[in-house]
Amino acid sequence: MKSSFANGMLDGVPIALGYLSVSFGFGILAVRSGLTSLNSVIISAVNLTSAGQAAGVAIIAAGGSYLEMALTQLIINLRYGLMSISLSQKLDDTFNTPRRLLVAYGITDEIFAVASARKGLLTARYMYGLISISTFGWCTGTFLGASAGRFLPASLTDAMGIVLYAMFIAIVIPPAKKSRGVLVVSATAAICGMIFRYLLPWVTGGFAIIFSAIIAAVAGALIFPVSDKDEAEVVSE
Repeated sequence: MKSSFANGMLDGVPIALGYLSVSFGFGILAVRSGLTSLNSVIISAVNLTSAGQAAGVAIIAAGGSYLEMALTQLIINLRYGLMSISLSQKLDDTFNTPRRLLVAYGITDEIFAVASARKGLLTARYMYGLISISTFGWCTGTFLGASAGRFLPASLTDAMGIVLYAMFIAIVIPPAKKSRGVLVVSATAAICGMIFRYLLPWVTGGFAIIFSAIIAAVAGALIFPVSDKDEAEVVSE
């Protein structure tokens, strides 16, 4: 059982290193938005969602409402619920409800990918190790970025602040090259975002994200509907 926890931490080291650099950018973004270093680390510790945290900080800086924040986080992080449902099929018999809830806290895109690719059933200790080292990397990077953002020159923090957005682009481009559907949905969301930004500036950032995501999702569903054959293949996998 101890080796299972260690194996989880070992598999999570690459995730932690990646999180270290990406969350550094979030730390800078948070401090520039008026948050303290402690606030930034707490946000990272209780959320573990890069896109959600970036959007949340923007809403906080703009003085958005709780409703705006809740709806934005729901839409951005809805995929984690689907990932958790899928991953629950690989959990061993020792997973009771408290353990499932604890593991659900740490489900991110990268952790889901690593856990899903691992052969055999997943033990609680393995997931604890995988999540703990990844969370440590995310929080450490946030603290370093927030601390550095207070004394580094503005030109340097501006350059390093784009790391978070560069990660988003890196996530979208590979699947967009392979799938026209992903490309169209991504382009639609980007166009909607620019419309709200420059033509409808009275719409707050949080609601702009919500509307852009809904419009892009509906456009993708109408233009590229999933056939019964494709759905059957997904279910069989």
